[in-house]
Amino acid sequence: MKKTTNFVLTILLALVFSFFLPWWGVMLAALLAGAIVRLRNVSAFFVPFLAIALFWIVYAWMLGNANNFILAKKIADLFALNGNVYLLLLVTGVIGGLSAGIAGVFGNQLRAAFFKQNT
Repeated sequence: MKKTTNFVLTILLALVFSFFLPWWGVMLAALLAGAIVRLRNVSAFFVPFLAIALFWIVYAWMLGNANNFILAKKIADLFALNGNVYLLLLVTGVIGGLSAGIAGVFGNQLRAAFFKQNT
């Protein structure tokens, strides 16, 4: 239940923050979700990773689909992906997921540092 709560909270905060913050707003969303809902072990990294990777892939797909992926194909050529838009979406998701996963672990550690944990 905590994993689902953290996943949904991360996506909702990222959605809200994306309206008025730059790309690093997803890191703030993962940090806050990790500080609010404590996760244990590797799930502290992988839950925000998957949430933001999914968020960024869907968001990038929606933006690219509006113009038939014209700009995405050019960017995929610049990154030596041979114009493969889907591979570019995957790279985008991994980059966002890594940044959110690290921020989620940091939020989890902040919660552990400032609040006494009942084990």
